Amino acid sequence: MIKVLIIEDDPMVAQLNSYYLDQVGGFRLVDTAGSAADALQILREKKVDLILLDIFMPGINGLEFLSQLRKKEIESDVIIVSASTDSQSIRKALQYGAVDYLIKPFTYERFRDALNDYKKRELLMQNKEKLNQKDLDKQIFYKEEEEVIDKKAELLPKGINRDTLKLVWDHILKTKGESFTTEEMAQSVGISRVSMRKYITFLCDQEVLITEISYGAVGRPVNCHRLNQLKVKSFKTYLKDL
Repeated sequence: MIKVLIIEDDPMVAQLNSYYLDQVGGFRLVDTAGSAADALQILREKKVDLILLDIFMPGINGLEFLSQLRKKEIESDVIIVSASTDSQSIRKALQYGAVDYLIKPFTYERFRDALNDYKKRELLMQNKEKLNQKDLDKQIFYKEEEEVIDKKAELLPKGINRDTLKLVWDHILKTKGESFTTEEMAQSVGISRVSMRKYITFLCDQEVLITEISYGAVGRPVNCHRLNQLKVKSFKTYLKDL
């Protein structure tokens, strides 16, 4: 288990970070500290692998604390968790060896990804005495992953986000061939009708949706869409390529 210390002067934020930490496997909270002085005392008494560190704290701020850690040769890794967005603070955090930087308010998904990335790096370091360039690029610097994402993005037209497209597609599959309007699908997915219209147009261009005009008893005709079952398999393959 990776032992974690949370340094955060706001008790509610510390509690939230602790809760998030519990949701990610492979980590155990050792303690929490509301100041740099308290944190140094904890580090004298307990082994800590990873520190989740706020910058704005009473007394010594997080960056000064991080500098002290390095001078004292304390080898605990640090992920900054802060509302500070100025480039100077971020630059200093990286220069002092922070392995990641989370800007408040952040999502649980970003928090989870930061911890999982750290866990992967630690496992790699522990399981291999020597690393080659491929290991470093893929597992540490994520260069290959970034190149793949860039190439995938090129397959989509401007304004179409890969993750949102998959989310829309999953909701459309749930209709099981029943017709729906753009507004209905926008409400189901949780995005604006204008945004949904772009995704519906894209899916129609791919011929994976069939559009029909519905004439109600009152009001104007409405465009309704439904899955083209003949194209579902080929579009699933397309999504895998993304």
